[in-house]
Amino acid sequence: MSKEFHSAELILKLYDLRREDKMRDARAWFIGFFPDSVEDVIKTMIDPATSASFRMVTSYWDMAASFVNRGAIDEAMFMDSAGEIWVVFCKVQPYIAELRERIGSPNMMKHMEELLMRQPNALETLAVRRETMKRWMQARAEMANAGDSTDQ
Repeated sequence: MSKEFHSAELILKLYDLRREDKMRDARAWFIGFFPDSVEDVIKTMIDPATSASFRMVTSYWDMAASFVNRGAIDEAMFMDSAGEIWVVFCKVQPYIAELRERIGSPNMMKHMEELLMRQPNALETLAVRRETMKRWMQARAEMANAGDSTDQ
């Protein structure tokens, strides 16, 4: 079996894990999560209502990135199919150094960071993703509000 075939199998298994109901719920929550400070991230991590979702999504993508970083999955193939990793990391990246220091976890999300920072224009890509996600969520909120006003 070729390395490419093995990588494709692992990528498909990772995709299947993302489809599990609890993971889908956690991912849906994470899409709307927009911290404005390291304090926002810490509050999210300790709040019983959000902690599990935050940990599930960030640890999933950090685990997946570790497989790539260790050579178990071909990096180019993974990056072709794993755009969500950018969305996840873009939300915490501005605060990651301070977050690691404040909670005493120097390796938190290190695999994601290592993988993404190797990609061309990584910081620019993260910034663009962050702004794009904010616009999408604002548009979604506006659509929901418009729907609320037509229901009355």
